[in-house]
Amino acid sequence: MTSGLQAALRDALARACEGADAAHDLAHADRVWRLAAAIAGAEGLPAGPVLMAACYLHDLVSLPKDHPERHLASRHSAKAAGPVLRMLGFSDEQCAATAHAIEAHSFSAGIEPVSVETKILRDADRLEALGAIGLARCFAVSGALGRALFDGADPFAKARALDDRAFAIDHFAVKLLKLPETMLTDTGRRMAVARAAVLRRYLDDLADELGVDRSGW
Repeated sequence: MTSGLQAALRDALARACEGADAAHDLAHADRVWRLAAAIAGAEGLPAGPVLMAACYLHDLVSLPKDHPERHLASRHSAKAAGPVLRMLGFSDEQCAATAHAIEAHSFSAGIEPVSVETKILRDADRLEALGAIGLARCFAVSGALGRALFDGADPFAKARALDDRAFAIDHFAVKLLKLPETMLTDTGRRMAVARAAVLRRYLDDLADELGVDRSGW
């Protein structure tokens, strides 16, 4: 049942995400599901169909980071997931639970997570923004949006305001390095701290190569 459901969800997402950016593709959903299952297992919780469906369908509607309705993307995804879930035989209760998890997982949606599945999905998705994978995804998104890697004159914003709409590196300080404190499970928090350390090591290496100081980050 689990493998059949996963195959059906992957197929539904693959059709929807044709042409999606490299940071929000099918491989991203596969990784989010693996992370969510690992978090659930470590927390002693089941990784059931609602969690699996939410992981695979959370980016069913993916809008660019600079889209004016970006903050509504998770709501659009939850709505688009409804027909898929009903086709797969989900009950009304399961559909509602999956929709909430999808809606509330988003950083920009501002929706308070209620269920265990929502908390696990949010942690798993945020872990994807950290570590080596998060580093790659950050630059992939920034490149697609035409943003510079960093401010050559002041890479670590010592004498200017942070601006992650202009510089990819600024996004580390604006959002990414703050993610560990936003985690909702103990397991997610431990994993986030370890992955954030990867980003800090990269910033140290970057600062060394540029011959500048990154203190304060």
